[in-house]
Amino acid sequence: MDKLEKLKLLGESAKFDVCASSSATPKRFQNAEIGRTAPSGVCHSFTPDGRCVSLFKVLLSNHCEKDCLYCPNRAARDVPRSSFAPEELASLFMEFYRRNYVEGLFLSSGVRYSTGRTMQDLLETLEILRTHHRFGGYIHLKILPGAGEAEIEKAVELSNRVSLNMEAPTAFHLARLSRSKNFATEIMGGLSRIHRHVKTQSGVSHSTQYIVGAAQESDREILDSAARLYSSYGLKRAYFSTFQPVPGTPLEKVAAAPLLREHRLYQADFLYRFYGFRMDEIPLDPAGNLELTVDPKQAYALKHPERFPLEINRATREELLRIPGIGPRSAKKILLLRRESLFQSADELSRIGVVTKRAFPYLLVHGRQPVSPREVSSRLTHKPLQGSLWGDGI
Repeated sequence: MDKLEKLKLLGESAKFDVCASSSATPKRFQNAEIGRTAPSGVCHSFTPDGRCVSLFKVLLSNHCEKDCLYCPNRAARDVPRSSFAPEELASLFMEFYRRNYVEGLFLSSGVRYSTGRTMQDLLETLEILRTHHRFGGYIHLKILPGAGEAEIEKAVELSNRVSLNMEAPTAFHLARLSRSKNFATEIMGGLSRIHRHVKTQSGVSHSTQYIVGAAQESDREILDSAARLYSSYGLKRAYFSTFQPVPGTPLEKVAAAPLLREHRLYQADFLYRFYGFRMDEIPLDPAGNLELTVDPKQAYALKHPERFPLEINRATREELLRIPGIGPRSAKKILLLRRESLFQSADELSRIGVVTKRAFPYLLVHGRQPVSPREVSSRLTHKPLQGSLWGDGI
């Protein structure tokens, strides 16, 4: 198999690892070939300084000794297999980089022969890039479950970001997906070692990924797990990947999870990380799941009518961030402008980025509600299907 054939196979196999927020954005145009944010082979991600970069996304090998029930590369599945040699992949990446096709590398692999041997091949690829080719750009390396202390230390030294997939929020749920992975030692132990080494390296972060819906876990269990990783393990990002059944795997007849569920998890995650919400403030249904028909911030406001409307000229930052349609940027602008003069009209809010259609039922401007009582009642009983995920108006 020549290099381009390997690239087609191993680039396609890498699409199940999420490294970019854009992967979660609902896709309106499923058949597009140009302008897609996450085609196999190339994806978009963001560096610590906020730049969006195009990453060469590939597996070193799709051979795998693991038995994950949902995985297209699981050991028992009859699919074409191939591997790159470290030198081969490094030279291919540099060829693409010099042609300005890509700006960085996202590298993962199945477990070929053993975790230790595969990790050594991954690290050798990075060492060739860093020392022989003198590549100083962005590299995101997937660390394999069960990687040792020295391997993780070296990975953190050579990478800008490392990640180890949680896949499931608890040992109970992981056991539903794999008999060959140990939650305590391989997953949580690995995350602990990563956290310890990331703390010593400036400019390096780490992330993880959950497979949503494969193990019949609830949103509460996923969000509580992510919150523990943020607070205790220094996690930079949690990514959520909707379970989609793959033919030829034991879960091929299990129903796919709704794509909107992934979207809602990202919104709840944003409320926790950027809006100051506690996890126990995020509304869940009796089964512990997020509402699909309304975004979690709107659900919070509907659940707490006693806290609204809020006077825009007196509300604290914490209160402003609980108003639908007001995000961190617009809340900051409101606080700054209030030092000069009070807001007198609704038009002033729309000019600074407040999503007024969403916000007006929940606020007062100089003692007056910007919409009529009838409109307030109508909007509070209507549940919109979608809210902005990436804008400032959650």
